[in-house]
Amino acid sequence: MRFLPADLYRQIEQSIPLACVDFVPAREGSQGRKYGLIQRDSPFGVVWCHLGGRISRGESIREALLRHAGDTLAVGLDLPADPQPDYVYQWFPPSDRPADTAGLRFGDDPRKHAIGLSFVACALGDPQPRNEAHAFEWFAIGDRPTGLWPGCGTLLDRLGV
Repeated sequence: MRFLPADLYRQIEQSIPLACVDFVPAREGSQGRKYGLIQRDSPFGVVWCHLGGRISRGESIREALLRHAGDTLAVGLDLPADPQPDYVYQWFPPSDRPADTAGLRFGDDPRKHAIGLSFVACALGDPQPRNEAHAFEWFAIGDRPTGLWPGCGTLLDRLGV
């Protein structure tokens, strides 16, 4: 993976949309299907949210999903060779939000405009929060913690969790 100097990356974030993978880990258990969220620092304070991040140049969508799952939770994901998103969700800084939205809802991200290829994927292993994740918890389908990243609830609705 290639890293850019911080000042150049900030300039890119402020100039063009970034392709990202967003995902929600899931598991089947004796009490039914559950989905997982991480708790992390954000521009909105400490929040609960899905996982993911940008896709690096030369990296497939599958590789990006596996990298983010490994970096954040030390788990793998049960994915096909060519995963296709369950939903495509857009994140905008307030100043760049489209004016003519026709009732569409978007996620809030004051740092960047991101196009999130969004997935629900079965987690392989026992999640261990690390790096950006302060905590990880499993939730029952439809159960939402308080303090979600703005727009994350809409994404969870679109993903059916």
